[in-house]
Order: sequence, then C-alpha cells, then structure tokens
Amino acid sequence: MKVAKTIKEAQSAVAEARRAGRTIGLVPTMGAMHQGHFSLIERARGECGFVAVSIFVNPTQFGPNEDLGAYPRPVEADLAGCEARGADLVFVPSVEEMYPRESVTTVAVKRLTDTLCGRTRPWHFPGACTVVAKLFNIVLPDKAYFGAKDFQQAVIVKRMAGDLDFPVEVVVCPTVREADGLAMSSRNAYLTPQERKQATALSGALRLAERMIRQKRPPAKQVIEAVRRHIAADAPDGAIDYVQIVDPYELRDVEKTDPPVLVALAVKFGKARLIDNALVDSGPARS
Repeated sequence: MKVAKTIKEAQSAVAEARRAGRTIGLVPTMGAMHQGHFSLIERARGECGFVAVSIFVNPTQFGPNEDLGAYPRPVEADLAGCEARGADLVFVPSVEEMYPRESVTTVAVKRLTDTLCGRTRPWHFPGACTVVAKLFNIVLPDKAYFGAKDFQQAVIVKRMAGDLDFPVEVVVCPTVREADGLAMSSRNAYLTPQERKQATALSGALRLAERMIRQKRPPAKQVIEAVRRHIAADAPDGAIDYVQIVDPYELRDVEKTDPPVLVALAVKFGKARLIDNALVDSGPARS
C-alpha cells in the first residue's frame, strides 16, 4: 500500500494503475475510521482493480465553534485499517497541500443544500462539495463510495457529479450500525456513557417511523411528532436539531408518506451532533 502526501504522488500512483488497465475506486474520508468506512473500502475492493482512500479533515466544511481542532486524527491506526482491507493508495494531504493559497473558488449545489443539515450548517456542503470535486480531479476515479448515513451528502455529490460531467459513478453503501442499532460515526467517541446509552433512541425512532409509514401511511406531520416524542422520552439529554420527512431524490419536505420517503434526523448530545436516516420504500416493516 502506498501512502501519498502530495497531489503529484497520488496522481502518479493512479496514473500507473490506469496504464495497467485497472479501474479506480475512491473512498473519501476524514479519517478516525470505523467499520462503516472499512465497509466502503471492502466494497470498492470487490468492484475495482485499484482502491484509493483519502484521509483529510477538510477545514472548509467546519463552521464557527465546531470541532475542527478536536476532530480525532488517529492516522497510524487508520493507515493500518486501510492496508488490512486491501487499499492500494492512501492520500493523506496537509491543509497546505490541498489549499496552497487563498481559495476563491467554491462548488455550490443549489436547493439540495438548503434543507436537512444545510439549514443549520449552511457552510458545510459548499466545503464538502469543493473538496470532493478536488479529489475527483486528483484521483479521476471510475467509482466513488459514500455511506448512506450521510444521505444528503450522497444525493448532493451525485447531482454535482452529473451537473459538472465528472466521469464517475457515485456508489451509496448501506449504513453500518453497532449491535444496538446506533449508526457508526467518528463522533460517537464524544459521547459520555449516559449519552451513548440514550443515543440508541435515534435508530429506535426511525424504526418507529418506518413501521408507522408502512402500516398506515399517516401524514408526515404525525410521524414527525411521534419521532420527536420518542426521542424526548428515551434521550432526555439530546437536543433535536431537526426531524424531517423528504423526497429522497430532491430532498423536498413531503406531506404524504407514500413511499419512497426519507426520514432523517439530527440530535445533539453535548459535543456530538449525530445524524441518522431511514429510507422507507416498499416491503414489510422491520421488527
């Protein structure tokens, strides 16, 4: 496995793989890896001849008073995990390498960024889209892999890639969960034991919403109210940022809950802001 710290090193490794006729898969990450990240690498390994992973804590997608400085950076453990899952290249650039001068160019996706996480974190998606666009240009992947936990991000990146004619297939992989249902996240490490116990209310609330929608198709407003009550009862230390039910393609709020719909939420526990979602399509409800 090659570790590249500069753009030229990464481009050289990818170019060599492409000359050998290998398809290129990219897994963009901010590090602090868990099984969710590793599942993306494993998926890429099964589908591509050359797997590149990026580890970069991108400052432009953090807002004022967010956790940029405190964000975990266990680089050696991350590299070992990437190598164990068969990554061919890990690109670990510095901030200075990615932004060598004041950047006056930003990739902004309209409308899809105005809802869900974008309502309270308007800086996040322009920063994320810009760095993903840079990574697409550096690595030139055939496929790029994202997790469904960040569903809004995946939808936005897909639209960006299509609108800007990036020759890349954006692959969205299932959310990986702990045994008790909590979606894996690097920010789970911020939770106190009590908050960690309460955080399972998020997945519990989503299962409740899924059952309600599949069994009775109630108005979205009723489902949202039930989700809020569930979280308030089971996670009293959590502060709800949002609970929304949206069209999973355009991310617009819906009034009816005829599938497919996306139930999405964000809840803050102390220093941790956790997000989760459930895509409710056809089929029976989960137990």
